[in-house]
Amino acid sequence: MAGGTLMGASLTTASARVDVAGMLWTLARTDFKTRYHGTVGGFIWALLKPALMFVVLMSVFSFIFASSPNYRLNLIVGLFLWDFFAEATKTGLTSLHAKGYLLAKTRFPSWILVVASASNALLTLAVFLATFLAYLVLAGRAPGAAAGALALFYLLMFFAITVGISLAGSVLFLRYRDLNQVWDVAIQAGFFVAPIIYPLEILPERFHFWLYLWPPTPVIQFCRAVLVDGVLPTARANLLLAGMTAVILAVGVLVFRGQVADATEKL
Repeated sequence: MAGGTLMGASLTTASARVDVAGMLWTLARTDFKTRYHGTVGGFIWALLKPALMFVVLMSVFSFIFASSPNYRLNLIVGLFLWDFFAEATKTGLTSLHAKGYLLAKTRFPSWILVVASASNALLTLAVFLATFLAYLVLAGRAPGAAAGALALFYLLMFFAITVGISLAGSVLFLRYRDLNQVWDVAIQAGFFVAPIIYPLEILPERFHFWLYLWPPTPVIQFCRAVLVDGVLPTARANLLLAGMTAVILAVGVLVFRGQVADATEKL
């Protein structure tokens, strides 16, 4: 009897997991189709914006940093990582407000709406990563196994960071509608705080610590190190990034759990 009970509980848990995964996939697929429905370019538009920005910025700043042989590769890595962070957090911030009506029609955890909101940005990032790795292989600069594993680890940390920020922001936005404007300003300023269009080395070292407190900075720098420069960050640096990610995700979950019940009543 006990064995049957345990088996039944296991099957229920597995079924719940399948339902969550299926709901995430359904929401992500629907959002993708809705966003690009009726457009001629379709998904190409998601790649076109950062690609055009790369061309413009490269045309200007490659003259300034002509002495840096890896500047162009570093620039495109920074731009696509930043574009993922900006788009994922912006859509995550308004995810409950935009699609909260679904909670009244179907019973599922509300956090799924927030996580699924990053699907388009995540897909764009995945396509970029595959293309970039293919270029490195063709150029004879393929990263080793350790570098590839670390790059995936950094992207996983980056996704967890965006989820943490989005979870907290999504419930707070239902209370404070000005938060959307505040985050837009933070994103615009953060683009220049993170070393995207300039090498971090041009700034005095005493400022590096403060720049690394802005979450995109360590992810961008570490991804550049393993993919472009062929340098593996220290174990201490990786642990600090994991610690920062854990704190941001934990705070996001706590804020979401504490506010979601009252916040969703406003939908």
